[in-house]
Amino acid sequence: MPMDYGKRQQGGGVVAIECVAGGSRAEEWGTGCAETVQTGDVVEELLIGVGGRGGPAVHAAPFKGGRAALQKLLHAAYKRRDTSVEVRVRRPAHARQQLVPGESDSSGELLGPGSDAAAARMQACIVPQETGGGGGGMAMYVLRSIRDPNYAVGLVDRSESECVAFRGSRSSRVVCALSKAQLQDGYVSYPWEKKMKEVLPVPSASSFLSLLVLPTALDRANSRYNSVDDTLARANAWFLASQAAGVPIAFLNVQTEALLTKISGDMASATVNSGSLADLPNLANASLYGFEDYHGVDIGVVKAVRLWFTAAAGEMPVEITLEEGDTKLGFAISRTEEGFLYISSVMEDDSDRPTPSTRSGLRDLYREAKRASKLLVISRVSCRKVLPWMVSTSGAIRCFDTVSLSQKLSLHRHALRPILLHVLMWDFGTDAPNRPQGAPCPTPQPSPAFAELLRQNSFSWVDNQPAQADGEPGMVQGRDTAGDASFRFHNFSLPNNWV
Repeated sequence: MPMDYGKRQQGGGVVAIECVAGGSRAEEWGTGCAETVQTGDVVEELLIGVGGRGGPAVHAAPFKGGRAALQKLLHAAYKRRDTSVEVRVRRPAHARQQLVPGESDSSGELLGPGSDAAAARMQACIVPQETGGGGGGMAMYVLRSIRDPNYAVGLVDRSESECVAFRGSRSSRVVCALSKAQLQDGYVSYPWEKKMKEVLPVPSASSFLSLLVLPTALDRANSRYNSVDDTLARANAWFLASQAAGVPIAFLNVQTEALLTKISGDMASATVNSGSLADLPNLANASLYGFEDYHGVDIGVVKAVRLWFTAAAGEMPVEITLEEGDTKLGFAISRTEEGFLYISSVMEDDSDRPTPSTRSGLRDLYREAKRASKLLVISRVSCRKVLPWMVSTSGAIRCFDTVSLSQKLSLHRHALRPILLHVLMWDFGTDAPNRPQGAPCPTPQPSPAFAELLRQNSFSWVDNQPAQADGEPGMVQGRDTAGDASFRFHNFSLPNNWV
């Protein structure tokens, strides 16, 4: 039987409840809070071994030794794996609130001690309390709710007046709980492989494209480089020139990228030193700066520029299926000065047998690109990216060779293996604005008027040429495969690559 409230008040000390892990249920502060064990409730009884043989061991207040005595009981029960408990608490009536009519303060006033006390109970299990530090001594235990495993309470020594004061105002309890509330974080598994195959336009491949522009070297020893501003200008010029040539790409972002290298000799003496904070202002526009590691080795940091872009309207897969008797794929591949591979010509069907480019729809895409004054740029071959990806310190653009690509596609034709191409798409609903030839272009825009005229001339050249018959020598196109210069590592004499 619970003790009389007057006798307990004389004793002064009680064992009270303190929340140590917040629950996920809203009823803690809602209308059902009277049935929930909360901080400030006074422990009346602790039943250990609920559901076991012979019934639970009942320990009733007053608890000689207070919280320490109950912790010993919990420790002994945990050691013998008798962890099912029930805690019964008392909530003094004068700690509950009722609103005084006419008062604007929502906290209300306390009921008098003559009213009945509210009771609550909680089914729980004994678990060790997680502490940040180590050390010896007996472990401390808390009671974790069976109903809500996220809710756990501990036992503390309090005076009756402290419990009354704490339970006296609901707003103060909410503020106290808010001050102790902690956001929990953790790791959750994620089906990366499945998502990459299902949600990406090109399975397991990113739609983010980039070009790494290295700073231009000012001497053959690569000891001095142009500034970061010069590298940014080169990246900007490459992007605008690509758009002007008809490549359907859109700007995403630009950033500097630090590349580590070992330096010595003239390069070490020519670099900006970053040995102290006073040297930081000198690094703002420097493309190369150095420092010494703890071994005394000179380390150089080259600041390159990475330009991020993407297809203007995504990438479209085109599968070219091959059949017995196909002697030509029916299209030619060229490369822009900026390093993009594109379909430069398609063959018209000269018989009842359509070419692979016609069967796959590549010819129709080419015609749509020509009407939109865009280039039909190849972005991937067999899901491998074939776009330009780097500019060297000499200014050369690293890109793919048209001859080797034509040879690979011809091998597909001989082996009757299907060819999977991805092409960059454009927005069919927008037209290129007109502007004078010498007008500046500060931001990435659709293709300017003078570039449109150039592309229209090249496209009209294709229309005026007769279709190539199977077995005839390759046609000479007005636009060279690799621009005015051949590929860097090979001396190509073929100006056009028909497959």
